[in-house]
Amino acid sequence: MDELDSALVRMLQEDGRRTNRDMAQVLGIAPSTCLERIRSLRQRGILTGFHAEADLTAIGRGLQAMIAVRVRPPTRAVIEAFQAFLGRMPEVISVFVLTGTDDFLVHVAVRDTDHLHAVVLDKLTKRPELADVRTSVIYSHTHKKVVGPL
Repeated sequence: MDELDSALVRMLQEDGRRTNRDMAQVLGIAPSTCLERIRSLRQRGILTGFHAEADLTAIGRGLQAMIAVRVRPPTRAVIEAFQAFLGRMPEVISVFVLTGTDDFLVHVAVRDTDHLHAVVLDKLTKRPELADVRTSVIYSHTHKKVVGPL
């Protein structure tokens, strides 16, 4: 990736709806060059998609939590099956597969504490491979919208 590629990635991370013509103008390049660079970034797997970000509270998911999970036995088959199960849960926003004490860190967004309680007790603890679960409510969550190369 060169400086132009980095600038395009940054601009699209800031605003995925930004037009090709606008980006080309800001960068001082031809719109055709801009379009070709973006196509190349997609083909090389650097740009993996575009999405809209929703306000979780506005869509009825005002409470977020991180759930640390340990499964047993910690085999590839068990890890992959549990990860697939988590992927099907509508409450799950993201899943981290870890090394160390916990096998998973699961980010959920739910309506309220009753909903969170139901997710843990009625969905997670029903799984036979679940060995341990710890839940932490998130007071505040921020993330970088723009992540560039080091």
